[in-house]
Amino acid sequence: MSQFPQTIPALIAAAAKEHPTRIAIQEEGAQLSFAELDALRLRAARALMSVGIRAGDRIAVWAPNCHEWVAAALAIHSAGAILIPINTRMKGVEAADILEQSGARLLFCVGEFLKDYFPAMLKGQNTPALERIVVLGKARTVDSPDMTWADFLALAEQTPEAAALERAAAVKPEDLSDIMFTSGTTGRPKGVMTCHGQNIRAFVEWSRCVDLQAEDRYLIINPFFHSFGYKAGWLAALMRGCTIYPLAVFDTDSVLAMIGRERISFLPGSPTLFLSFLAHPRLKEFDLSSLRVAVTGAAAIAPSMIHRMRDELGFKIVVTAYGLTECCGAATICDRDADAETIATTSGRAMPGIELRCIDEHGKPVAVGESGEVVMRGYNVMQGYFNNAEATRETIDADGWLHTGDIGTLDAGGNLRITDRLKDMYIVGGFNCYPAEVERILTAHPAIAQVAVVGVPDERQGEIGKAYVVLRPGAQLSAEELIAWSRSNMANYKVPRHVEFVAALPTNASGKVLKFQLR
Repeated sequence: MSQFPQTIPALIAAAAKEHPTRIAIQEEGAQLSFAELDALRLRAARALMSVGIRAGDRIAVWAPNCHEWVAAALAIHSAGAILIPINTRMKGVEAADILEQSGARLLFCVGEFLKDYFPAMLKGQNTPALERIVVLGKARTVDSPDMTWADFLALAEQTPEAAALERAAAVKPEDLSDIMFTSGTTGRPKGVMTCHGQNIRAFVEWSRCVDLQAEDRYLIINPFFHSFGYKAGWLAALMRGCTIYPLAVFDTDSVLAMIGRERISFLPGSPTLFLSFLAHPRLKEFDLSSLRVAVTGAAAIAPSMIHRMRDELGFKIVVTAYGLTECCGAATICDRDADAETIATTSGRAMPGIELRCIDEHGKPVAVGESGEVVMRGYNVMQGYFNNAEATRETIDADGWLHTGDIGTLDAGGNLRITDRLKDMYIVGGFNCYPAEVERILTAHPAIAQVAVVGVPDERQGEIGKAYVVLRPGAQLSAEELIAWSRSNMANYKVPRHVEFVAALPTNASGKVLKFQLR
């Protein structure tokens, strides 16, 4: 660990010194060397200081993968502020809830994206602390003109570079680097707090385990608002000195073509991603010879898929991993030399410095091969939930064990197999989906009296949502109408794909809905 700086600003400064001319980020219309990225993050940090941003302030980023996302995040870290990533699939009401909870003073926001103008979605929403929106990409100039990224960077002239360097040098490993909001079973997102030092340590180890090298060309399809795209994505890449290719919108044909054109070698993603490649009718027409490493997880995989990823896609290394936002996104990883069965059916062993157990309802470790709740303890465990001491106490016990809510088994070799969930969460194409959150939004529909959502198997996405709906007396609503309404009111992956209208939901004596019966 000694060779790596322990804060993100120091890390990028060291990478720029070591690889000044190597390309850090390559995307359509933009190419930045490590030295240029370092200069850009300092300039943006100066601009943040010019508008009065102080150490410890919260600043949000709501945008798809792009070089400005990385530069803005590094500037936030360099100013001693705390990064709040926001999911681009969220609608205005959902994003506003995170802005309100976090008290974010400034928002870096995409302009036009996926047929929406993102700043407009926040109009009329309750964001009391928000002072300024900076638009990444094309800003609207009519009515109330929005500040552009170029306008914002021009503000750097008001703050000397020496002041920004001093601010960045004052950041400590134990300072918060980010608060990542994760949906909870209560239905309202909770802010997971993690520090510079613990994130760097986790992804130094992760990078070593997955063999991420300076020569790698890393295509980042996983969104930057997620640990997989941010921490295991651009942060790990910059740490190792390799080139990042950010992808804003996924399209199988263009990605397969890009792999050959740009000689992409490193490609993590959900099983859905690799299945979409394998199912492509013209797969053999694409040059995939540069592919070297795949990292996957977040859903069950057949061992045959691991063999196909090696044989048909040409990956030399395929590994699976397990983590959650509450542990910096990294906890276990498969040995890259393990057999296909182990890689497909387990998430590997705990990374060094992390203790892992499966426990019974009394908190006692269960025997090898027996099911229990997965708990972990170590440097990667979050600092807690932002402004939510009660939820923190429920999740991290008095002995420091993080209770994941997942059910799993450990084999004799220490490999973890996730078998079920204590919580009702299901995973749609790699995205965690919490029924309570979807239900909370659906119950706002005027025709709905009661609703319960469960995950059901889906060949393409792994799982999708199914809503069981009890209508209000006299109300009329079709499945198509409810699905269309849902698309306007929640992120697309949360939208139930199936709707069944029922006279009543099955409940126990205390009135709790029996979801296992619905499943």
